[in-house]
Amino acid sequence: MGSARETAALTLAACEKQGAWSDGRLKHAMRENGLDRRDGALCARLCYGVLQNKLLLDWRLGRVCSMKLEKLAVKVLCILRVGAYQLLFLDKIPPSAAVNEAVELAKRHSRNPRAAGLVNGVLRALLREEAPEIRGRNELETLSIRYSHPRWLAEEFTALLGTEGAAALMEADNAQPPTTAQVNTLRTGAEKLAENLSGAGVEARPHPWLENCLLLTGTGDLERLEAFRRGEFYVQDAASRLAVLAAEPKPGQRVLDCCAAPGGKSFAAAIAMDNRGELVSCDIHPHKIRLLEAGRDRLGLDMIRPTLQNAAQCREDWVEGFDMVLADVPCSGLGIIRKKPDIRYKDPGPLAGLPRVQRAILDNCARYVRPGGVLAYSTCTLLRRENDEIVDSFLAEHPDFAAEPFQLPHLGQQPGRITFWPHVHGTDGFFAAKLRRKG
Repeated sequence: MGSARETAALTLAACEKQGAWSDGRLKHAMRENGLDRRDGALCARLCYGVLQNKLLLDWRLGRVCSMKLEKLAVKVLCILRVGAYQLLFLDKIPPSAAVNEAVELAKRHSRNPRAAGLVNGVLRALLREEAPEIRGRNELETLSIRYSHPRWLAEEFTALLGTEGAAALMEADNAQPPTTAQVNTLRTGAEKLAENLSGAGVEARPHPWLENCLLLTGTGDLERLEAFRRGEFYVQDAASRLAVLAAEPKPGQRVLDCCAAPGGKSFAAAIAMDNRGELVSCDIHPHKIRLLEAGRDRLGLDMIRPTLQNAAQCREDWVEGFDMVLADVPCSGLGIIRKKPDIRYKDPGPLAGLPRVQRAILDNCARYVRPGGVLAYSTCTLLRRENDEIVDSFLAEHPDFAAEPFQLPHLGQQPGRITFWPHVHGTDGFFAAKLRRKG
C-alpha cells in the first residue's frame, strides 16, 4: 500500500511519461493502493494542485535547484513538485513531514543514490527562500508562470479578455470547484436530497441562482452514496444544464442528443420533458453507450434511447425527424481546465482541425431538424473560432436557420447565444447557441 504522497507523485510521473489523463489514472491508483477516504482526498488535492500550479512550482524549484529540472528523472521531479506544493500551498501540513516523506520517496523510487540528498537540499532551500516577485521576460510570460498556463494559452485568453480578464480567468481555473449535482425532480426535491446527503456526511448547499441544483463538498466516492444509487441526482455543471434549458425541450417532443456521452444533457432534457416523449442519445463508442444506459436506468429516464451513431454521418431515416437536436460537439475543452487541469498542457497543434469537425457535425445534424424545430449548438471551450465563428459561418450558409433569443434563470434574456465564464458566472467555461429552423 502506498501513501497519499507516494500515490500522487507516481501518478503524476506516469501521466508525464505516458501522456495519460490524470483523473482516470489517479482513481485507478487510489483503488490499487487502498487509500481510505481521508488519504484519497489528500492524494487528489496533491495531484490536482501540482497540475494547477506546475509552471509556478517549476519556476520556484528552478531558482533553488543546482541541476536543470529537465535533467532530473521524472519520478524525482514529480516528488519535488509534490513536496514544493505542500510547502507553498498547504498550511495544515507540517513542513518537516512534507520534506521527510519526499526524501524517503526519493530513496525508494530513484536509482541515483544522490537523489534523496538533492530532494532534501532543494526543499529546505525553498523553505528558506523569501517569496520572490514572479516575473518573466514580458507580461505574457509573467501571466503564464503566475497562473501556470502555457504561454500559448495565456496569449489566447489575453486576446479574448485583455490582461486583467485573462488573469481573472486563469486564477479561476486554479480554484477548487465544488461538485455540482442536478436534482432528479422526478424522484425527489432539492431540500429532501440535501437532507439525505447531509445524513451521509456530505455538505450540500443550494446553488446561488439555479433551481434544483446543489453544490456538494466532502463527497468522497459518489457511487457509494445511497441517494446516488437511487437516482436522485446526477453530476453536471450549471452551464451545461443551462445550455439545455436554453433550447427549451418540452414533454412529448422527439429529441436527438447527437454527442451525448457521458449523458448530462440527455438527462437534463429528459427531466425537463417530464420523461415524456423520445430522446435518442448518440455516441460512437460502445462502452459509452453502456454508460448512457446505466445512467438512464439509475435515474429512471426510460424515454432515453442510447444509439451507436457518428454525429458527422447522415442517417437518411432521421432527416427532418426531430423537434430538437442537441449538438454538444467535440472541442478543445479549455472551459473545463478547473476540473481537468492537465488539459492546459496538451499539445495545441491538433486543435487547429477542430472547427472543421464541428462544422461538419453541425451541418449534418441540421438535416435532422424539422421545419420549426430547434438546433442547439454547444461546447465546453472559450475560443471564438470554436464558438461564435462556427455559428456565424453556419447561419451565413443556412438561411433557413436563425438565432433565437432565450431566457435563462438569473441571467435574463440572451441574444441567441451565450458564453459562460468561470470567473464571471462561477460555472465551467461554456458556449451555447439556440438556432430555430424556419417553418
